[in-house]
Amino acid sequence: MEINMEQLRHDLEQLLHDLKLAKPFTEKTLLVIGCSTSEVLGERIGTSGSQDVAAVIFSTLQKEKIQLAFQCCEHLNRALVVERELAEEKGYEPVSAIPIRKAGGAMATYAFSQMKNPVLVEDIQADCGLDIGDTFIGMHLKKVVVPIRSEIKVLGSAHVTMAITRPKLIGGVRTVYEQTVEHE
Repeated sequence: MEINMEQLRHDLEQLLHDLKLAKPFTEKTLLVIGCSTSEVLGERIGTSGSQDVAAVIFSTLQKEKIQLAFQCCEHLNRALVVERELAEEKGYEPVSAIPIRKAGGAMATYAFSQMKNPVLVEDIQADCGLDIGDTFIGMHLKKVVVPIRSEIKVLGSAHVTMAITRPKLIGGVRTVYEQTVEHE
């Protein structure tokens, strides 16, 4: 399938705008991205990875000045590509693997090649997530996950879902909660 890269960039920018409305980004915001570039191209997940699609997505995300984690595919047990500095800061233990297109996916492979000092980690607890192509990123989000809706439902041909997280609401009938949810 032929894809309009400028439309792809525009739609991703709109998705990020909608996500930021729900939870404003700071330089400490950790966004987990699960992405099947095959699905973006209208193909079955894991069959037609595209470095060109990955490049557009990566460069658009890089403009946000937030912390990014790119989820690998199931062949690397959904490990994540992050900057080594982030892994050290958060206490995420690196694992001994690097993503390649057939074991990690095109998006994670591209991110690994573009980051300053990338490592793979087994799991994280992200503040928000962007799932492009139904890659199931939920295991890498903090509790409590709140789905975010956008008018943009697909990126290319890939179904898109987004989520933010909020602190748990604990207590009973006498509990008083803040009027607004604190954004980290």
